[in-house]
Amino acid sequence: MTEAAPFDFDVETLIIGAGAAGLVAALAAREAGQDVLVIEADAVPSGSTALSAGLIPAAGTRFQRAVGIADDAAVFATDIQTKAKGENDPALVAAMAETSSEVIEWLVDQHGLPFSLVTDFDYPGHQRRRMHGLPSRSGRELIDALRAAAERSGVDVVCHRRAINIFANDTHVQGVAVQGPECIERIAAGRVILACNGYGGNAEMVARYMPEIADAVWFGHGGNRGEAVTWAAQLGLKTAHLGAYQGHGNVAHPHGILITWAVIMEGGVQVNRAGRRFWNEAQGYSEAARAVLAQPEGMAWAVFDARIAAIARQFEDFKQAEAQGAVKEAATPEALAQLMNVPSGALSATLAQIPWGGSDAFGRRFGTTPLAPPYCAVKVTGALFHTQGGIVVAPKSARACRASGGEMANLYAVGGAACGVSGSGDSGYLSGNGLLAAVTLGLRAGRDVGA
Repeated sequence: MTEAAPFDFDVETLIIGAGAAGLVAALAAREAGQDVLVIEADAVPSGSTALSAGLIPAAGTRFQRAVGIADDAAVFATDIQTKAKGENDPALVAAMAETSSEVIEWLVDQHGLPFSLVTDFDYPGHQRRRMHGLPSRSGRELIDALRAAAERSGVDVVCHRRAINIFANDTHVQGVAVQGPECIERIAAGRVILACNGYGGNAEMVARYMPEIADAVWFGHGGNRGEAVTWAAQLGLKTAHLGAYQGHGNVAHPHGILITWAVIMEGGVQVNRAGRRFWNEAQGYSEAARAVLAQPEGMAWAVFDARIAAIARQFEDFKQAEAQGAVKEAATPEALAQLMNVPSGALSATLAQIPWGGSDAFGRRFGTTPLAPPYCAVKVTGALFHTQGGIVVAPKSARACRASGGEMANLYAVGGAACGVSGSGDSGYLSGNGLLAAVTLGLRAGRDVGA
């Protein structure tokens, strides 16, 4: 890791990974006057971003103000810390919350990304409606838009290149070895930004750090092999919360399509194969993964109605689920139960017992709009989406921190490579935390050109 020469060529800012974190960092670094190279292992930029709903939480944006939503970084920071039971670094939380509106409006104004605010349903744990997304509400659209912006800005994004080694001493990085299709290249870099996400695709690491979710469906990107964690150990970097992750308990089975949590937050419920509810679904979709996997066969049904389906239809994934027949529909609970192959009497009783306008035995408070025919259901399972622990970074710059104290002068970690703000497990994940860490740390790292 300490070998420094010879190198094949050099670049001012080298970014490993072309997901949202890497591309935002690249745009910011280019704007700051840097010569930027982004290397990506895949054939095209994709990563965990493309598999997400592409929604970024931001507080105090003009899009919120336009619809009368009063929000600010302090309220947002409180929501993040409340969900994570105070386990996060307050300075990191504050930095992300304070940067959130800036990065959204910068992407709109400087790079033409058509963000808009999701205004028709709430996400668990957020006191305000602050999710911002592109028209299709899909991560694929987001990553494609960021890639196009990078190309317009003159950023070089080279695919089929995987970083395999980092050359560094105790305080500085000299460069990176990169495996290409035909040979290994050695690239000297003035700065290196790790945007290579987490380790959810590394079964051995998952079993070591988060055994409770090791048997779940892996719904993240296969390239998340944990290189950042491995390099951190080799370089003596500080890591934290390696057992933290984002799960999701609403993945259509066997279709493998994400079903938006809007179907729950607008009044839907989850039932098991006995037709009974089994938990407070409003807690969040991350902890839902374990709740669903604990049911017989690790399966459940999300039950909602046509009104809620119309809201969910703004998401491209939901429309795909409908097209593939994952969404069942019936005029009565009894008829729906037959399609679900669950006891009709039990399902009817479960729906009849929902205390509209009140709270139930699980502690969930329901709205005042009851489910009404036609009724809908999707068979779902729990999945692991991405890890939330990683390299500890300086909040203002996203520079990697050393285990012995201090910061690396020119090495950064952003997005899933960095320790996020989801606490130590799965229940600390507040909706949107993954992309929040990607874009806010990416912006800060990209702009920190004084290294």
